[in-house]
Amino acid sequence: MKQMQKRYVDEIVDDGKPWYAVRLFSTKLEEVENYFKENGLESFIPMQYVDEEDAKGKLHHRLKPVVRNLIFIKQTLSDKDFKSMVFNSNQKISVLTKSDDSRSFYLIPHDQMYEFRLMCNPEIAIKKFISTDEAKMKAGDPVYVKFGPLKGMRGRLVRSSKKYYLLSEIPGISVMMKVSRWCCVPEKQD
Repeated sequence: MKQMQKRYVDEIVDDGKPWYAVRLFSTKLEEVENYFKENGLESFIPMQYVDEEDAKGKLHHRLKPVVRNLIFIKQTLSDKDFKSMVFNSNQKISVLTKSDDSRSFYLIPHDQMYEFRLMCNPEIAIKKFISTDEAKMKAGDPVYVKFGPLKGMRGRLVRSSKKYYLLSEIPGISVMMKVSRWCCVPEKQD
C-alpha cells in the first residue's frame, strides 16, 4: 500500500506552550538548531522556496531559511534553565526580551505562534516576509478570516501593491499572506 506523505499543516500542532525568539550573531543557523535539538528542545525556522541557478545554468527549487539570524524555540524548560543553555552554547545567541531595559524573556503566546507557523507554509507562494519595524508602519484593521483557505486565522488586513494581505506579527519577523478582503470580518475588540 502506498504511504501518504505528511503535509506541512498536519505537522504543525498547538500544544499550548509558548515560544522564545532567539537571535543569532553568526550565520550558523543549522548548528544552533542542532544544539537545541540535541538538548531536547523543539525549534522552528521560517522557510521558503527559492530558485537558484547552478554553474551549468540549471534552475533548482530549494527550501531555504527566510532569515539566517532568527530561530524560535518552544518553551519546555524554566527561564533559568533555558538561560543557562543559551549561555553554554558555542555560538553567540541572545533571547529577545520584553523590552530593551528588561532582562525577562519575551514569550510568544502559543496561539500566535501556531498561526504564524501555519502562515509560514513554504507551499504557499503568495506571501511576503517583512521586519517588525516595517509591519508597525503598515496601517490595517484587526480581522478574522471567516472563509477560504486561511479560515480561522487572525491578523491585520493590510494593503500592499494593490493587493490585500493578512499580516501576522511576532517578535523579530512578520509575514503577510495574500487574502481576499471579502473573506475577512472585523475582529471583535474586548
